[in-house]
Amino acid sequence: MARTTAHATEPLRAVFYSHDSQGLGHFRRNRALAHSLACRLPLLLGRPVTGLLVNGVAGTSASSVPNGFDVVTLPAVGKSGRSYGARSLGVGLSAVTSLRGEIVRATLSSFAPDLVVVDRHALGVGGELAPALADLRAARPGARVVLGLRDVLDDPATVAAEWDRTPPEVVRELFDEIWAYGDPRVHDLRRTGELPAALHDLVRYQGYLSHGRAEDPAGVDPDRPYLLTTAGGGSDGTALCLAAAQAPVPAGHGHLVVTGPQMDDADHRRVERAAGPRTTVVRSVADAAGLIRRAAATVSMAGYNTVTETLATSVPTLLVPREWPRREQLIRSRGLAAAGAADLLPQEDLSPEALGAWFAARAGDRIDRRHLDLSGLAAVARAAADLATTSAPVTHQELHHAVAV
Repeated sequence: MARTTAHATEPLRAVFYSHDSQGLGHFRRNRALAHSLACRLPLLLGRPVTGLLVNGVAGTSASSVPNGFDVVTLPAVGKSGRSYGARSLGVGLSAVTSLRGEIVRATLSSFAPDLVVVDRHALGVGGELAPALADLRAARPGARVVLGLRDVLDDPATVAAEWDRTPPEVVRELFDEIWAYGDPRVHDLRRTGELPAALHDLVRYQGYLSHGRAEDPAGVDPDRPYLLTTAGGGSDGTALCLAAAQAPVPAGHGHLVVTGPQMDDADHRRVERAAGPRTTVVRSVADAAGLIRRAAATVSMAGYNTVTETLATSVPTLLVPREWPRREQLIRSRGLAAAGAADLLPQEDLSPEALGAWFAARAGDRIDRRHLDLSGLAAVARAAADLATTSAPVTHQELHHAVAV
């Protein structure tokens, strides 16, 4: 039954922010959340939902977001090692983050959201979000602001340096809750040292964002049965894709290698040239989740979205995690391997022969992952509904009237 609210006919306004320095993971995670809220909140609250996805990935299309949502694209930032910089603009970091911050501030001021979900970095790149969130707090004290964290952040020493630049007291002032998108029985940020103790009481574990993801229109559908290798965005997946392209393919199977839209053109061509006769190489696919679900076995790096899409299936998977400059993927892979949900191949052991042996041993197996909490998308919708019913924001009509007066 829908909950009654004071302004049941007015759309709930939501904003999802992601900084997006490498890959597509942050945007894809927020897009999945937006789809869940657009689908579930009208049933929970009796109100429609409208919103914006604010991100720094050029070419992210509004056609992939829910009805009633649109996309705001920020000037892109990129990483060299652990340092950020402007990806395209010929300006310094402070200039590009100042520009990005002003765009976010204008967006929040004009759109006047009821809910803001910030992915991973509480204050954005270089603190770019802080002024916008502070202004929102002052103008709309009833608006709710959430920090969304993936299951693993990084090794504790690296994360501690990040929290030094993002003081917990500032986070407490600007955020109402922290949503952790994982299962604490596999990895608990509060116990590993990745989250300051001063923030533990704000944490609300939601589960992995696995079941209930909106699927894209069907794209590539290889002859079955087939094996699948993916490298996420692809910017750091060349070694995996080269080894996969040369890996022996078990009899009766095909092999699809998806290099990723951000792989360098020259590297993509190297992978194409390395491919064996039963291996097909493509840069991207429309329906990655569907391909994973129909595969006989998958090999991938261990980015959050690919992993959670795989966990929603019973398909065996081999994770070959990135180990530098962040150890997040390695930590995630170790936790899931210990939980019996995935197999792990360290980068130092990566070879065509190792992948071929794993394919031969695991293709067609089924993995029971029901012991994991995979219902995070439904849980997030319930958490958002709880926040909406405990807040008492002024209506957008009242806000407009107050400004006009």
